[in-house]
Amino acid sequence: MEFYLVIVIVLFVLAISDLMVGVSNDAVNFLNSAVGSKVAPRYIILIVASVGILVGTTFSSGLMEVARKGIFNPELFTFPDIMTVFLAVMLTDVLLLDLYNTFGLPTSTTVSIVFELLGSAVAVAAIKVFQADGTPGDLIAYINTSKALAIISGILLSIVIAFSVGAVIQYISRLIFTFEFEKKVKRYGALYAGFALSGITYFILVKGAKGSSFLTEDTIKWVLNNTWLIIGGGFAAWAIIFQFLIWFTKINILKPIVLAGTFALALAFAANDLVNFIGVPLAGLSSYNFGLESSDPINMTMDALRDPVKSKTLLLLLAGLIMVLTLWFSKKAQSVTKTEVNLGRQSEGFERFESSALSRNVVRMMVSSLELTKKITPLSVQKAVNRRFANVNDSAIKSSKKSDKPAFDLLRASVNLIVASVLISFATSLKLPLSTTYVTFMVAMGTSLSDRAWGRESAVYRVNGVLTVIGGWFFTAFMAFTVAAIFATTIYFFELPAIIILIALAGYFIYRTHVVHKRRSAEEDDREKAEDKVVVNGLDAIHGCMDETSELLSDVSNSIEHIYEGLFNEDRDQLKSAKKETKKIGKKSNKIVSSVFKTVKLLKDEHLKKEHRYGKIISSVQEISANLKSLAQKAYDHIDNNHKKPTDEQIKELTDLYKIVKNQIEETVKILDQKDFSNLEELAIISEKFKNFIIQTDENQIMRVKSDKSSVRLSMLYLTLVSDTENISDHLEKLITVCKKNYESVFKKDTEPKEESNI
Repeated sequence: MEFYLVIVIVLFVLAISDLMVGVSNDAVNFLNSAVGSKVAPRYIILIVASVGILVGTTFSSGLMEVARKGIFNPELFTFPDIMTVFLAVMLTDVLLLDLYNTFGLPTSTTVSIVFELLGSAVAVAAIKVFQADGTPGDLIAYINTSKALAIISGILLSIVIAFSVGAVIQYISRLIFTFEFEKKVKRYGALYAGFALSGITYFILVKGAKGSSFLTEDTIKWVLNNTWLIIGGGFAAWAIIFQFLIWFTKINILKPIVLAGTFALALAFAANDLVNFIGVPLAGLSSYNFGLESSDPINMTMDALRDPVKSKTLLLLLAGLIMVLTLWFSKKAQSVTKTEVNLGRQSEGFERFESSALSRNVVRMMVSSLELTKKITPLSVQKAVNRRFANVNDSAIKSSKKSDKPAFDLLRASVNLIVASVLISFATSLKLPLSTTYVTFMVAMGTSLSDRAWGRESAVYRVNGVLTVIGGWFFTAFMAFTVAAIFATTIYFFELPAIIILIALAGYFIYRTHVVHKRRSAEEDDREKAEDKVVVNGLDAIHGCMDETSELLSDVSNSIEHIYEGLFNEDRDQLKSAKKETKKIGKKSNKIVSSVFKTVKLLKDEHLKKEHRYGKIISSVQEISANLKSLAQKAYDHIDNNHKKPTDEQIKELTDLYKIVKNQIEETVKILDQKDFSNLEELAIISEKFKNFIIQTDENQIMRVKSDKSSVRLSMLYLTLVSDTENISDHLEKLITVCKKNYESVFKKDTEPKEESNI
């Protein structure tokens, strides 16, 4: 039994890790509305959520049986089989959730644990059936397939119902309250608060009562049998309380609604999902204790796991404390929350997701549907609706600092929480398998769509983000099942050596994802800081734009060098890496374009003269990026198709060409960094040298073609590389010229002394 004692210890160590990675992912469920609306300082939001978690953990006691008998039939498994299943599940769960946290994608811990139990149980059952010379039909007896089907249907139900209801309720709420809702809240706010908090109160009771470790059976029955009394009484009581608050205080009543909703969802998360993290280790401990009491533990079947279980409140609170500490200190929890907040953000800004063919097609369909709706809707109705949605882009923007600006307003935050709470409690009362994670996420996406947060400028990116998250949910089920099955099979046959190797691999994997997350977070923070940088005048804006351009050009120089090196050495991997570099440079060029537009907005009218064309800056930056991308693609395609590398003569000329361009870039960067355009002679000399060299390379290549020293493909490659490099050089020259004109225009205007008044 010593071997199985080791497994139990490992299970509880993994449980602590699972609590950390689990709450890091599920934090998005109850934090996104409060964090996105900035209803209160972050520490206040976390305190409210922490209290909700601690209270919710005491409601988890009755749910622990899911890991014991919810997915498989324990009487058909022996003690070693069960311990193999549980260990495979915990290893898979930690790795899978950590992977999702690394990339900031919210997923369902319930789906992951259910399919991990299913995958590992199927694997062990299949081995037992095979060893007993059974048939595939015998496998069904081991598994509770209805639970897995219920989870899959829950995903589909959650996506459709939550998104639709969230969108409709938010649209109605916005029509009533508009984006300038302060006055409307004084009129109808008490009724709104009564409806909201009665729904949230019922949600807390329904989601918590069944699993409470301290409520009596009679109390639980009374709560479940008096739904309308609780809702009606709660509505009246809360409406009266908030009406007095409106009359006699200056409290924004939407704030307590959002904080109450945050508490409720945090409680629901802890009450329902704690079993996902500690249910399996507790079941493993129970199995070990049953084994100690048996005279033949190895051959003992686990019928005892069907007995009811009641966990100790102290143990649940300890688990809740670990979750609370993770909530406060986990960087990955912040990344997952940031994903959902950014997808629902009212304003434009840094978009974490790229567009995709699917998202573009979805947006086209939405635009077409909207146009059709406009055609059949009377113009008077359209005007009336548009008036209710006036100032959509100014909603919630009351702060002078962009970093303090909410992602969306308190009205939408409250609708998110109310709709999610009501849907989850209603589905629970009807025993429908809706997922807490999926409901809260899809409600938030539905409300953002109705709030016109997904404009034509951001829709493809937001839609692709939503599709990525939804796709990840189905991927969760597949990966959980597959990996758990592989782990269970490995542990079943190789026992202790397999356990040691898998734990070591898990540790290495978590370390690597930590490194990846740290790098991704740093990159995203830099991009967001660039988007959120506050500048107050045109000169500062131009300085910032020039600094960004200087950094971009340095990256361009390094990228050209890597492209040529990869081509000359026939290094496909280096060229592939160079292609990725050019993609990042393309994103940086888009940031500079955004900075140019911000600069133009801040410039005074007298600075915007006809000869100072900021469009030339945009054009030059984009052309440099495009030609660099073309350079990398052509070189990669050539080597990827296994063609010959350039001849020694061509390599020497291309190397010399790069050296000249590198000098040109270095001189350009120096000018931009020093903000000194007084002496451009050195740059002009380098540019002239490049042009003369280009003429010579053309002549040399023509001679090589005539003397059959260069194949057709090599000639095409060479001329294309020279052409792309020449275009980069030309646009460097144009860029520095237009920067000089624009900078000197603003600099002279802003620094020349003003005439003193004679008055």
